Amino acid sequence: MQRLFSAFCLLILAAFFSPLIAQQNPDTAFQRVIQERAAKVVAPLAIKNVAKSARVTKVVAQQYLQLSAIQEERDAAVKAAKASGGTKQGIDSQLKVITTAAEVRVNKLHKQYLANLSADLTTSQIETIKNGMTYNVLPNTYAAYQDMLPDLTKEQKAQILTWLTEAREYAMDAESSKAKHAWFGKYKGRINNYLSAAGIDMKKAGEEWQARIKARNNSK
Repeated sequence: MQRLFSAFCLLILAAFFSPLIAQQNPDTAFQRVIQERAAKVVAPLAIKNVAKSARVTKVVAQQYLQLSAIQEERDAAVKAAKASGGTKQGIDSQLKVITTAAEVRVNKLHKQYLANLSADLTTSQIETIKNGMTYNVLPNTYAAYQDMLPDLTKEQKAQILTWLTEAREYAMDAESSKAKHAWFGKYKGRINNYLSAAGIDMKKAGEEWQARIKARNNSK
């Protein structure tokens, strides 16, 4: 059993660390969707240089395609492991190997992606790309916290921004809108606990904020 499990792990690791190229995906319709998504993410930069805009769009599209390939391989390996008929302990061990290998690849891809973007973009422009890939949840949520809690201290604002920024790094690599929002949800829970520990009644603050929003809308 141990020998079979070791062999399985080696096969999984070999598959996960094989090189990826976009051409491995024959689904041209899918690639077209990815290209359109990448173009939409890059559009807010309004890059006038056509060649530069094309390079950046290609980098973003490649990131989406490579993330998708890793996630598809991971999901297929998970499915195979669960259908292997092994013991629960054995399957759990296999799943850990699979998910860990996927995380390693995604982290490596994430770093390379940012390096590729930095070849053509400024730090501010890369921020725009990151926000575009995550539905602008970071700036919108950060603004919402400040609107809801106008008396936040400088330190509290900094901590909120730090956690939202960390959430965005993970959300960039998530495979769906739901998964991306889940990362922000996790960190918003952490932020709310932090603010509650500082003596802020988050339920009351939220209710008062909604009342202010309603009043502002009614006054328009």
